[in-house]
Amino acid sequence: MLNKGIFITFEGPEGAGKTTVIAEIYKRLAQEGKKAILTREPGGIRISEKIRHIILDNEHQEMDGRTEALLYAAARRQHLVERILPALSEGEIVLCDRFVDSSLAYQGHARGLGMDEVMSINAFAIGKTMPDLTIYFDVPPEEGLRRISKNDEREQNRLDNETLQFHEKVNEGYQLLLKQFPNRIISTDASKPLSEVTENVWKIIRSQLITKENS
Repeated sequence: MLNKGIFITFEGPEGAGKTTVIAEIYKRLAQEGKKAILTREPGGIRISEKIRHIILDNEHQEMDGRTEALLYAAARRQHLVERILPALSEGEIVLCDRFVDSSLAYQGHARGLGMDEVMSINAFAIGKTMPDLTIYFDVPPEEGLRRISKNDEREQNRLDNETLQFHEKVNEGYQLLLKQFPNRIISTDASKPLSEVTENVWKIIRSQLITKENS
């Protein structure tokens, strides 16, 4: 399938501020008359949201790492075929809060399952579909966790209960991905004020849109 739209994903550690910034980007695109959808992983559609609840439920502390990786891939597959691909085929801009890079960083590196192994699981789920652009929200793990502890409105989930060491490993995983995919993943300093982060992300996306329009 030839995608006519643009697939943009947003990655980063817990507490990086992605959700707030993405919502503002979506609003700005709408104001410019751009056709866009805002979605998330795991979730985005009914079946995947149910899988999300299973993965992130605080009562499921005994969940095995491979089970976790497989559940993420299953949710991703359903989300892709039901939500992402149809939107791209209609020429829409897809803004997705997390995609396959999260699995590579969290389960592949931080859980120690191996990034290549987790990629093979996800290759079965997503085929050759990869983001056109990924924006990485770079913030120190301890800062992200501090933000979470202060935000009473944020959804508290099983991953929030992991140790600082785990979240440091997640950060390591993302740094590896930045080196592996320098043409796709662009990093932004998410430790700066939210308004500044939003402006930086907007500039990155506007540049991508201009490139697409001129191609």
